[in-house]
Amino acid sequence: MPLQGKKVLLGVSGGIAAYKSVEILRCLQRNGADVQVVMTQTALRFIQPLTFEALSHRKVHTHLFPDTGDPDVVHVRLAQWADLNLVAPATAHFIGKMANGLSDDLLSCTLLASDAATLLAPAMESMMFAHPAVQRNLSFLKEIGYQTVGPNSGALASGAVGIGRMAEPEEVVQAAQEMLASCHSLAGRRIVVTAGRTEQPIDPVRFITNRSTGKMGYAIAEQAQSRGADVVLISGPSNLEPPRGVAHVSIRTVAELKTATESAFEGADALIMTAAVLDFRPDQVSQGKLKKSPDGLDLHLIPNDDFLIGLGKNKGNRKVIGFAMETDNAVKNARGKLKRKHLDLIVLNELNVEGAGFGVDTNVVTLFTDDGEETPLPLMSKHAVGDHILDWLEKQWA
Repeated sequence: MPLQGKKVLLGVSGGIAAYKSVEILRCLQRNGADVQVVMTQTALRFIQPLTFEALSHRKVHTHLFPDTGDPDVVHVRLAQWADLNLVAPATAHFIGKMANGLSDDLLSCTLLASDAATLLAPAMESMMFAHPAVQRNLSFLKEIGYQTVGPNSGALASGAVGIGRMAEPEEVVQAAQEMLASCHSLAGRRIVVTAGRTEQPIDPVRFITNRSTGKMGYAIAEQAQSRGADVVLISGPSNLEPPRGVAHVSIRTVAELKTATESAFEGADALIMTAAVLDFRPDQVSQGKLKKSPDGLDLHLIPNDDFLIGLGKNKGNRKVIGFAMETDNAVKNARGKLKRKHLDLIVLNELNVEGAGFGVDTNVVTLFTDDGEETPLPLMSKHAVGDHILDWLEKQWA
């Protein structure tokens, strides 16, 4: 049984879908999990603790403060106990509390004190789910490592039909199984991920660069860390916060990227090169600010060192994955880079495809391997693309 011996903290917040949480409990148990239930005060309006207690054979915790004379710090003990936190249903109110670090009840306190993986099963009316504040809160929680399952489209409590219906118990438990399986699948592996743009100075105030925001690399680093890998994220300038638990190295120029990458790769099992490396740099960098001139300004650009060729050529048993951002002759160019740079896998990213490219949360890519395999992927989140790349890595190591 996939969940055999795993400790799952089942949090139930106050929504009509709380009745499904009973079947989630039973399904978790059928798959071998040890389940402890925590309910919010509003959840008690929909279902009684006795139902969960009779099935879990454990006391259901509902209050942050223990009974008089009880020295137990309940939220700390529960936080340390769980292998996985599963909140089903997760209401808009509860999602908002977690996104803002609020902890005025036992369930929110427990999750804030826990370093275990956390899975949310959102459930609410369609308009609530679509509200920008709710979407912002969900996006932030995903950025810091929370995962979600659902919601689905279907009949809602109001009688309307639309998105917001909590995922069915079997779906929730399947997602819990997959999340726990992924938590340690890369344990013991060291992965270097490069991300973001590079910059080359022209003078003290000006530089040339590209449009990369780092979203693809940061997503891969986050997903690799969630699978238990020891991750080093080498990033050019970006507005993104490095994922929690990931070692972060800041660089600016291609030379700095080369030094940091070569150093980190020495003790690594894999390199995933998503950074947008400038092909050229000015051959002269002015020590003082260049003044405006009616004659304009001529820049002479010279090639930067393509250091990935050397890393690929001397990789040994390590895996090296590259990215190809293309606009013309995309497949031919990607295959050429795969061979020329001695890569194991290259990810083709076509800039002129809707939903792909810089600054968006989605991507459309095709994976090419050195043995001729070609895998096109449909439009999906960059985190999902990262999972496909990591799945490929795991298969190579298996």
